[in-house]
Amino acid sequence: MGKNQLVLITFLLATGAGIVSCGKLLPGSPAADHTLDGPVEGLTPGQKIIFLRGDMAFNDEIFTTNNGLGPLFVATSCGSCHAGDGKGHPFTTLTRFGQSDTFANQFLQSGGPQLQSLALPGFQPEQIPAGASFSKFTPPANTGLGLLEAVADAAILALSDEIDANGDGISGRPNWITIPAYCQLRPGTVERNTKYIGRFGKKAAVYDLQQQTANAYNQDMGVTSSYEVYNTYNGLEIDPEISNQTLLDVLFYLKTLKAPIQRDQYDANIIAGKQSFVNISCSKCHTPQLQTGPSSITALSHKTIFPYTDLLLHDMGPGLNDGYTEGTALPSEWRTPPLWGLGLSKNSQGGQVFLLHDGRARSIEEAIALHGGEATQSKINFQQLSAADRTNLIKFLESL
Repeated sequence: MGKNQLVLITFLLATGAGIVSCGKLLPGSPAADHTLDGPVEGLTPGQKIIFLRGDMAFNDEIFTTNNGLGPLFVATSCGSCHAGDGKGHPFTTLTRFGQSDTFANQFLQSGGPQLQSLALPGFQPEQIPAGASFSKFTPPANTGLGLLEAVADAAILALSDEIDANGDGISGRPNWITIPAYCQLRPGTVERNTKYIGRFGKKAAVYDLQQQTANAYNQDMGVTSSYEVYNTYNGLEIDPEISNQTLLDVLFYLKTLKAPIQRDQYDANIIAGKQSFVNISCSKCHTPQLQTGPSSITALSHKTIFPYTDLLLHDMGPGLNDGYTEGTALPSEWRTPPLWGLGLSKNSQGGQVFLLHDGRARSIEEAIALHGGEATQSKINFQQLSAADRTNLIKFLESL
């Protein structure tokens, strides 16, 4: 064996050892049940490519004056409000203003419904107009949204009990809203007096993810699309600043993000906590299981999901009444937030949790204590549990 061959073999062996060694030192990928991002199972190869394009547009694209930012805005990227597709932080909490009753927003010409608190040079950021009601909204987690969109209207209506016919003190109802002309009606859509069931947003005032995505580009970043070409600063229609393809890629990405995966679901304490959750009637609003209907995306069709929401409005009492509302919801009514992913919230919130619609609750226990209205009895039931049962119930919620 020649000298050069010996040197080459020695180099390859050393490099190989280094690679193996580095492989042992580098951390592995986090388990699927410890992350919120990633696609649903069952996407085709072509759909996975669209998912990746949408992922890049959502998480990597930073808007500047060169690609459409402003003139008024609150963020420069989608991902800045949804780190790891998780919940937002107080620093990214949005201010919504202008509607105090069910008769529509009276401050749309003053920038409503969303305060755009930042501005490009030469422009003035918005201020809440005198007399306008307002509320703080913490950005929600993104995961599982397409599955929630695929739940049929009939399934939501089956859970509603607007006049509390069963006498249990809970009277969930849909938010019947007027929808933009560009919204494509989902299979089985129910219409009532030219209004449709909203299911997204803190007040369930958004019909579908297409509306949610177009609104977010326009109201969060001042970026117009062909769906939202109304410039709220000067009232003029302008050319779209984002292509339909990019918006639709982001829409597909949001639709096909996986649902959060429960952790340690067979742990005896977590099973006991889930039973307590049911026993004290939390599950009457935070409905554990829903079924999706037909979807143009096969991976979302006819799936059993466990979001812990009924997607309905509930009166949460005066303590959570900010005097602001959207659609036909009353100011004290809020859509039941999905609980899936709750235990991972702190990962995107700086190692702490900021819960309820505005992040005011700093723990799950505090969030429960702030429940009122239709949830009052469940709150009392929780407080009357033994210390062990309360601990197990919290463990169950943290496993979601």
